[in-house]
This record gives sequence, structure tokens and C-alpha cells, in this order.
Amino acid sequence: MTTALYRRYRPQAFGEMIGQSQVTEPLMTALRSDRVGHAYLFSGPRGCGKTTSARILARCLNCAQGPTDTPCGECDSCVELGRGGGGSLDVVEIDAASHNGVDDARDLRERAIFAPARDRFKIFILDEAHMVTQQGFNALLKLVEEPPAHVKFIFATTEPEKVLGTIRSRTHHYPFRLVPPAAMLEYVQELCETEGVAVEAGVLPLVVRAGGGSPRDTLSLLDQLIAGSDRDADDRVLVNYERAVALLGYTHSELLDEVVDAFAALDGGGAFAAVDRVVQTGQDPRRFVDDLLERLRDLIVVAATGAGASAVLRGVPDDELERMARQATAFGVARLSRTADLVVAALDEMTGATSPRLQLELLVARVLTHAGVSQGVSPAAAPTHAAEHAAAPAAARTP
Repeated sequence: MTTALYRRYRPQAFGEMIGQSQVTEPLMTALRSDRVGHAYLFSGPRGCGKTTSARILARCLNCAQGPTDTPCGECDSCVELGRGGGGSLDVVEIDAASHNGVDDARDLRERAIFAPARDRFKIFILDEAHMVTQQGFNALLKLVEEPPAHVKFIFATTEPEKVLGTIRSRTHHYPFRLVPPAAMLEYVQELCETEGVAVEAGVLPLVVRAGGGSPRDTLSLLDQLIAGSDRDADDRVLVNYERAVALLGYTHSELLDEVVDAFAALDGGGAFAAVDRVVQTGQDPRRFVDDLLERLRDLIVVAATGAGASAVLRGVPDDELERMARQATAFGVARLSRTADLVVAALDEMTGATSPRLQLELLVARVLTHAGVSQGVSPAAAPTHAAEHAAAPAAARTP
């Protein structure tokens, strides 16, 4: 039984946090200058490090060498609050989703009266703080406003606007944000090297994209891929691109290339054949259209930046960049932009659609017809009856 990656690599100091410098740097400065507040509010998307930062702040405050901006990691308090630690009596984590009433608030007030058992401060970390009822917040208000000198509060929430305003105004509010893709990609690459895991080209950008900027979600997905991967000839775990695409639900790059090439050549038969492959393989048409929009965005970047595209599209293999450069040249920036507009409109139309295949075929017809009209060329006739059925109403709506 192995420990999950996000637990094994949970940061132990502010310096180990990624993509949250707007939070970590001011907190470290406050700790160094001994200007620590009595209550903090950490807000932001799920899995971006709010609770982890609350634990790090608790370690910094109760470290035997502190308060310090970097916990020593060796004293009893640091060990208890670190990876694999059993927790500290003087750091109380409360799940506000299930302890959110006035009785829970009164219990917390009674516990706050007593001095710390061993450490410098008694610290209360309230996770999911937005779940506390108004009555519960009102019961806490006086304590949060004027706590004993040995008490600190850290509220963590994904919805700060639901925290009672009178509580929020008495805290130092630090907003967390999603980690940028470039920083996340560099982080997972280093992690794979540390773990001795081999990864095929194109896998990690997919993992980063699926993680949505959340380190916890990204590491959970990577953990799942590693757990289901075979070993290579060197007896290293090898994360396979085909398996990653299937598990994460993304469209294979070859299929996207096929569609883009068909659009560039105004090849209706090729485009509708690709649509048929999407449906026959059980893919979600909306996900396919979303992936197509992502590819068109990449092509616009390549067309606009030329040789500098690799600095923007980090993690994309060189051979794929060369292929995208050829596709971007065949399209041109203006036509790529118009095609992307059509795809965006189709995504909106596909929301709640009862026949996603029909919507997808209509999109293909619009792209081909619009491009053919703008270039004065008739797109190649589609080989199927469904394609003809889709192309007729699409052409009628073309401006």
C-alpha cells in the first residue's frame, strides 16, 4: 500500500509552495518581523494549498526555534504537524462542514480559554469555513475579535463571500489562486524524475490540463496513471500516452490532426469520417469540440509567434510543433480565428443538446462552408447521407 503522491509531497514550509508567492512572501515577511495577526482567512479554489498553508503557518508559529518563517522540522511540534505526524494537541483542525452550529462554536470558545498544553500558541484551523451557520459565526464573533493572547484562528474556504462579513473584516485575508500551467508542468516533471517514472511525450501537458491548476488534483491524476502503468525495458514505470488519453478522456492528437488537416484542405469526406470515428469510439462529442478549440488556440499561437511558439506552448514535443507550424501556415491566422469562433459557438449550442452528433456534424459543415465561401472554393462533398443532411441547414445559416 503506497501513500498518495499529494500526501507524500505535501509542502512542509512556505518555500516549498508553488504558484502562491502572493501569499507565502507576505506571510514569511510578517513572521520575520513579528507582525503576526490573530486571525487569518485563506480563500481560493479547491486543492490549491489553503489547508496546507494553514498547517505550515501553525508549524512556523509553534516551532521551538520560532516564531520563524521556516520551521526547523526537528522539534516535537514540527514533527507532529509534518508529513506522517499524528497532529498536535495545540493545533486543532475543525471540519466546519460537519461542526458548524452554535453548539460547536460554544465548545470552541470553551477550549480556547485554556492555555496551550505545550507550545507557544493554541491554533484553531477551521476548514470549509463558509459552512458555518450565521448563528455559529455570531457565537464566535467576540472570540475572533478579541481572542486571548495565546489563540490564533485560521479560516480556510473556497467561498469567502459566504463567511460572515463581521468575521471576515477581523481577519487578514489571503486569496490563493490556481497554479499557472508552466509552473505546474515543471513541478510534475521534477516529481516524475524524483520518483523514477518515465513519461511518454505529451502525457504531462494532458495531466496538467486535466488538473485545472490544482496541485492536489494534478498529483491525484498522475498517481492514478502511474498506478495503472506497466514497466519498460529498464524496469521503470512508463506512463503511456495512449493509456493517458483514454483514462483522462481527451482526444488523441492524431484524430485532431486528421480533422485540422481536413479543414485546411476543405476535405469534407475526411472531416466527416473523423466525426464518425469520434462517435464510434464512444468519445463525448462536446469533449472532442473542446479539444479541437484547444488545438485551434495552439495553432493561432504558432501562427502569431512563429519560432517563438515553443516558449508559449511548453511541454509540446518538437515534432508536434513542426506539424502545427505546417497546419498554421495552411490555415492562416485570420481563417484560424474565424474557425475558432465557429467552434466556440458550437460549444454553447451543444450544452444540453439531445443530439450531440448532429451538432458536431453541423459544426463541420459550417467550418467547411464558411471557409469555402471566403476562399471562393466549394468544399469536397461529404460521402455520407448524414453529412449532406447536416450541411444543408448549416449553409442556409451561413452569413
